[in-house]
Amino acid sequence: MDSIGRLGRIARIATGIALAGLLAACASVGFGPMMSEGGTTADASALPAVQGRTFGTGPTRVALLLPLSGDPALVSVGSSLSNAAQLGMKFIADSPNLTENITLVLKDSGDTAGGAAQAASQAVAEGASLILGPLRADQVTAVGGVARTAGIPVIGFSNNSGAAAPGVYLLNVLPEVEAKRALSFVHGKGKRAFAGIFPATDFGRIHEGAFRQAAADLGLNARAVYSFSNEAEARALVQQVAPLLQSRQIDTLFLPDRSTAPSFAVMLEEAGVPMGTVQIVGSADWNGDQAIMNTPFLSGALYPAVDETGYQALAGEYRALFGGEPHPLATISYTAVILANASALSQSTPKYDRAALTIAGGFNGRDGVFRFLPDGRSEYALVMKEIAIASARIVDGPKL
Repeated sequence: MDSIGRLGRIARIATGIALAGLLAACASVGFGPMMSEGGTTADASALPAVQGRTFGTGPTRVALLLPLSGDPALVSVGSSLSNAAQLGMKFIADSPNLTENITLVLKDSGDTAGGAAQAASQAVAEGASLILGPLRADQVTAVGGVARTAGIPVIGFSNNSGAAAPGVYLLNVLPEVEAKRALSFVHGKGKRAFAGIFPATDFGRIHEGAFRQAAADLGLNARAVYSFSNEAEARALVQQVAPLLQSRQIDTLFLPDRSTAPSFAVMLEEAGVPMGTVQIVGSADWNGDQAIMNTPFLSGALYPAVDETGYQALAGEYRALFGGEPHPLATISYTAVILANASALSQSTPKYDRAALTIAGGFNGRDGVFRFLPDGRSEYALVMKEIAIASARIVDGPKL
C-alpha cells in the first residue's frame, strides 16, 4: 500500500530530538550540529556525463527518481515533487551559509518497477552516491536491489514499510508509526480496551498489522479485530461490536479507512451506540477529509497527522515560482534534497554513511522531526487532531 496522496488529499494507489542549528531562513528544516556546513572540494570532472536534467553544481552526484511518464496521476505527483526538489536546490544556492555540495540529477522512473530499476542502473553508472525516490513500494524495492549491489543508499518516498531494508530508507509516514502515536495518546487518556475495523484490502491489511503491532509494543489490550469486504459484512460486524461498545467492554475503536469511516459512524449510531461513549481513532489518511469532519457521530474522534506548518511555508514559495498548489508529498522531496546536501553526509568517507543516516537524534525536516531506523523504516513526530463539526484542531503537539 502506498498513500501517494499524503494523508488523505488524493486517492491511494494499489504510502527524537531535533538537532540544533536550523538552517537560516528555512523554518522546519535543519541538519546540525553534526550536520555543520562547510564541505570539501572534489573533482566532479572525472564523473561520466549524465542523462537527465541537473540542478546545482556540487561535486557529489545525487539521483532523484520520479514518475515523469506513464500513469497521469503519478506523473502529476512526480512533477510536483520535482518542482519541490528544485526549490530545495534554490534554497541551498541562495543561502550564504550553505555550501552547494551536490548536483541533483532528475531521472524518470516511469510507473513500473522495471522502469525504476533501469533509471537506478543509469544513475549508478553515472556515479551517483545516493538515490532519492522513487514513489511506489515496488519501485523502491527494485531500486534498492540495484543500489545494494552498487553499495549506495536509497531514500525512498513510499509509505509501505515492506519496501524498507538496511540501506533503503523510507522518508514518509508509516502506518505503524501512525497507529503507535494514536494508541499511545488515547491510552494516556485512560482508554484500556481496543478494537479495530479494517477493509479487506491492501490498505486494510497493512493498517491491521500496524494496529496489532502498536498494541503489542505498547502492551495494550487489543480485544477484537474485524474485517469486511462489502456493506453486508460491515453491517453484520457493527451488530456484533455494538453490544461490546454499549457495555464499555471496548472503549476505543480504530477506523483507519477514511472512505468508510463516515458510514461506520452512521451504522454505529443506528445500532444504538450513544455518541461520545466510545473513543473513535482514525489514521493520518483522515486529514482534511470533509465527509469525516461533517459526520456528527465522529465529533471528538482523534487521529494522527503531520504538522502542516512546513507544508504551508513551502506552498507560498511554490505558488510564486510554479503556480498552483504543491502536492502534499512535496515536503518530503524538499527535505530529501536538503538532507542530501548536508556536508557531514555528502562529503564524508564513505558518503552517506549508514551510522550518520541513522543517528538516534534524527533530523528536522519540512514535516518536522524524523529519524531513520537501521532497518530502513522511519519515525515521524506526529501531532494529534480532534474532529469537531466541519473542522479539526490539534490537541497534542508533535511527538515521536
